[in-house]
Order: sequence, then C-alpha cells, then structure tokens
Amino acid sequence: MSLVLGMLLDALLGEPKWLWNRLPHPAVLMGRVIGWADTRFNTGRFRKVKGVAVVAGLVGAAALLGVVLSWGGTVVEVVVVAVLLAQRSLVDHVRAVAAGLRRSLPEGRRNVAMIVGRETASMDDSAVSRAAIESAAENLSDGVIAPALWFAVAGLPGLLVYKIVNTADSMIGYRTPRHAAFGWAAARLDDVLNLVPARITAVLIAPLAVWQLRRDARLHRSPNAGWPEAAMARRLDIALSGPRAYDGKMQDFAWVNAGARHSGGPRDIEAACGVLWQAWGGFLGVALLAWLL
Repeated sequence: MSLVLGMLLDALLGEPKWLWNRLPHPAVLMGRVIGWADTRFNTGRFRKVKGVAVVAGLVGAAALLGVVLSWGGTVVEVVVVAVLLAQRSLVDHVRAVAAGLRRSLPEGRRNVAMIVGRETASMDDSAVSRAAIESAAENLSDGVIAPALWFAVAGLPGLLVYKIVNTADSMIGYRTPRHAAFGWAAARLDDVLNLVPARITAVLIAPLAVWQLRRDARLHRSPNAGWPEAAMARRLDIALSGPRAYDGKMQDFAWVNAGARHSGGPRDIEAACGVLWQAWGGFLGVALLAWLL
C-alpha cells in the first residue's frame, strides 16, 4: 500500500518549491555527504580501496536510516517514497524543454542543459529533442522504476540504499583521472542495482518491441541505460544516442535504432512524456495488483 500511495502522492505533488526552497531535499543532503567524502578521502594512495570503504559506509548508513524510518509506519513510508521518487518532476523538466524549444532554440538548449551532462551550445533542434528524450528514458529507470522496485523488494532500507548508490554514481562514478579508482565501487554497484530495473523499464516503455531491445541496447555505452533508451527509440521510431560533446571533445557513440529518423522536435518530446506516464501507470498497476493479492 505504501508504494502505491507514495507513487500517487509523487505524481500529484512532484517537488513543491515552497517546501524545498525552505528545506534541503534529501537528495541534496546525500550529495553533500558524498561530496565531503570525495574531498576527504579521494587523495593519495589506495583510492580504490578508499572508494570501496566509502561506498560500504554509505550503504550501511542508508540501510540503518531506512530501518529507523520504517518504525514510523505507513505514513512515514508513503512520505519518504513520494519524496524520493521523481516521476512528476521528471515529466515537468522534460516538458519544459519542449516548451522552451517552441519559443527559441537557445531557450531549448538552456532547458535541456538542466537535465543532461553533455555540451548543449552547438545543438540544433533535433539534438536538443533527442537529448531530452534520452534523459526521459534513462531517468524513468533511475528516478522512478528502480527506486520503486527496490522499495517493493526491501522497504525503506532498499529504497535509501539505492538512492545513495545512484547519487554516488552520478557524482563520482566517472572514468576520469580523478574518479576512475575512487568511484569504481559506486559505479559497479549502481550497475548491479539497475540491472533488473532497467530491463523492466524497457518492457514498460515498449512491450511489443521486447525481442528487438537486446540488440539495440548492446549498442549503448552503458550496460543499463541502453535498455530504456532503446525502448523509447523503438516506441517513438527515432534514433537516439549517437555522437555528442563532453568537455569540449566529441564522443563518437553509436546510434541506437540507427535506421529510424534522426530528426526530432517538441512533438517528439511531448510524445516521450506521454510514454513516461504510460510506463508509470503500468508499474503502478502491477504494484496495485500485488497489494490487492
């Protein structure tokens, strides 16, 4: 019941600015802790060992906090689930890209820069659209389905462990000179925790294309993000991924669903938002059925 009610509350309220302008969001607090650990321990020798120890500490602390919070009963569970899921805010951010792109290309670029890590200054309308759609697919898995699934499996401890690991991966799980060793544990554990949710998300997005997704997903640089992106590409009949710039350097990534059209616009972004709600509804239906049974 807590999962169903939490999903509905998140869909209804999203992330109310009046609250999070006054209080730090839990994700922000997680980020501060991880940032402190990065500054404090990502130095000198044995960085990989230190990174493993930091992730182990974060996981243990998150699990313990989840146990303590679960003592608060259903009301606390519902609130925590609603706060840590991101369906409504994801749709709002993605839809803002479509709205900005309708007004002007620079505004579309500014809005998409809020949800992707790549460089946006040289993007055309289609590149902005594809970036928004890719972010929609990947974040549906990372920000909605995966945390909801881990709550269903292991309650608040499972949810909080997933969120702290996913946040750590987003901050230190990069193959850069600074983080390749220290962030190794965060990146690998995040891969493990997203293994099943990413594939479930893909099926929720494009159930009729499930047999084609394995081939498409293999083309993606990520072992998990490729699944929801491949599903969204099939669902919208558009090519996703492909070359993009990071830190001033073009990365020649393969196209996913390369034979489809490469052009896109605000209507495609809106269509992706519709798919987000359909996938969310499918997962909600399964959760509701499981609760009733």
